[in-house]
Amino acid sequence: MNNIKKILIPVDLSESSEKTLNYVKGLVKNSPDAQVILLYVCSTSVSDQEIESKKLQLTALVKIWSDKLPYCTFQLKTGDLINTILQVQQESNVDLIIMGTGGEQDKKTETVTSRLVLEADCPVLVIPISLEKFSLKSIALALGENTIDNSGGLEALHDIARTFDATVHVLSVNRNGGDPVIKAENQEVLDYYLESLLYFHAFPKNSDIELGISEYIQKHQIDMLAILPRNHARSTKPSDGRLTKLLTLRTKVPLLTID
Repeated sequence: MNNIKKILIPVDLSESSEKTLNYVKGLVKNSPDAQVILLYVCSTSVSDQEIESKKLQLTALVKIWSDKLPYCTFQLKTGDLINTILQVQQESNVDLIIMGTGGEQDKKTETVTSRLVLEADCPVLVIPISLEKFSLKSIALALGENTIDNSGGLEALHDIARTFDATVHVLSVNRNGGDPVIKAENQEVLDYYLESLLYFHAFPKNSDIELGISEYIQKHQIDMLAILPRNHARSTKPSDGRLTKLLTLRTKVPLLTID
């Protein structure tokens, strides 16, 4: 991956973190220059003894993964979790944040991960705990009816797809059953960023966008879903991020949010 040089992985030393690291191992296997930063954030109420204990655990974790990841280091910070993640991302010029999630096992309406994908100003890759193995032969890019507002984020998608020679399904759920149409300005953006990739359009019919996306992913054995959250939209009215949160909470495949 040429444009993704530095990856930030918030960890909590749980099974979810292990699944995330296993996925990252596959993602960076052909990228020897990639730098991986493991970040553990302590609350402000923890004792010095607890902080030292976490340092020892993180040191051991880096030692375990040092021969599996190109360049792996860790940072231990104290503070609010999301704010600290975003601060480290900016200070370290991180290109991609990768974070695990409980997926269907988590019945909450909001999690740290679902909030992070909406607040981050860089691509975030969400890894569901249910994921069994690394595979990246196909990616679905879900597009809505609005004009693509921040096209620059598509560089991350292009980088990942090109590295693994993945086919990109440009997915637009047809809710009204009419003839599907791609806006000319959106097509220009897609032609530019996906030019060297094998990609095609798909228009599954479903009145429920989330269900339409999920059914398409399952039917076509998609390995990764990419979306463009509109809560930061500048040229059009921002959304409240409801669909992004739902997909983050329920995804069964890695979810790349592009911002």
